[in-house]
Amino acid sequence: MTQLRHADPLPPVTTPVAAPPEQPRTGWRARLSRAEVTWSPYLFIAPFFVIFAVFGLFPLVYTAWVSLHDWDISGAGAFVGLDNYVTLFNDPDFWNAVFNTLGMLVLATVPQLLMALVLASLLNQKLRGMTFLRMGVLLPIVTSVAAVGIVFSQIFDRDAGMVNGLLGLVNVDAVDWRADKWSSWTAIATMVNWRWTGYNALIYLAAMQAVPRDLYEAATVDGAGKVRQFWSITVPNIRPAILFTVIMSTIAGMQLFTEPLIFGQGGFAISGGSLRQFQTVSMYMFEKAFRDFDYGYGSAVAWMIFLLITLLGVVNFLVSRRSR
Repeated sequence: MTQLRHADPLPPVTTPVAAPPEQPRTGWRARLSRAEVTWSPYLFIAPFFVIFAVFGLFPLVYTAWVSLHDWDISGAGAFVGLDNYVTLFNDPDFWNAVFNTLGMLVLATVPQLLMALVLASLLNQKLRGMTFLRMGVLLPIVTSVAAVGIVFSQIFDRDAGMVNGLLGLVNVDAVDWRADKWSSWTAIATMVNWRWTGYNALIYLAAMQAVPRDLYEAATVDGAGKVRQFWSITVPNIRPAILFTVIMSTIAGMQLFTEPLIFGQGGFAISGGSLRQFQTVSMYMFEKAFRDFDYGYGSAVAWMIFLLITLLGVVNFLVSRRSR
């Protein structure tokens, strides 16, 4: 007969005791915590808006106010309303400056962005010393714009310039680069292209490196060449970068000032030559405001620059959106 063994005693069953609910914090600590969660994002972005309001929005509004007055070096004069703008729209020198600015904008933007696309495509290949090459294209942008203007003014000099010397080797007569609209525009646009092509190329390069490599491999299998891949894959995929560079180049082109000013030299520098053949809108604004001390009229010119930049930016955006 089997003897039953007593089983080991079971541990006593204990009922877990729930922890008391955490009491919500009250008083100034709770209010401070809620305020931190609510307002801290606004505090982080506040410096940008403060700086923009002080150095961007306030000068814009104040310039608009000055443009409505007969304002000279002695201070504010009578309120003239839109008289400065009426005079501006009937000023042939202003429209000549607008025409010069747009002409140089086209000559400096279209070749610049096309060369930047080609340069970025080359830098996107597997080449030796790639880091050195990518850093090298940035050298023009870190060069002083004054130094660039002085050097290129000598390069395009009529009597001793390197360009005319090269033209003489192929029996082409020397060109007076400052005497004509197209020649002066070409010389100034060359300065801008040399200085900014590498910068835009690096922007395109960054966008190209984000394009999936699978697309190129599939295109290669289908028999597409390098040129076809560039226009059918690369360009459509970097369209946002292209739109960004077009808008930024447009803004910079409408504010073109230092290059033509240094290129002018002599007593007609701010006038863009004796016949105003390469005077930009920014130069015309500076001439009226700080040489003739007509601050009201100069402010009207400055506001027209702002409106022209806005108009061109909207046009660029609409054209890009339609082409998409």
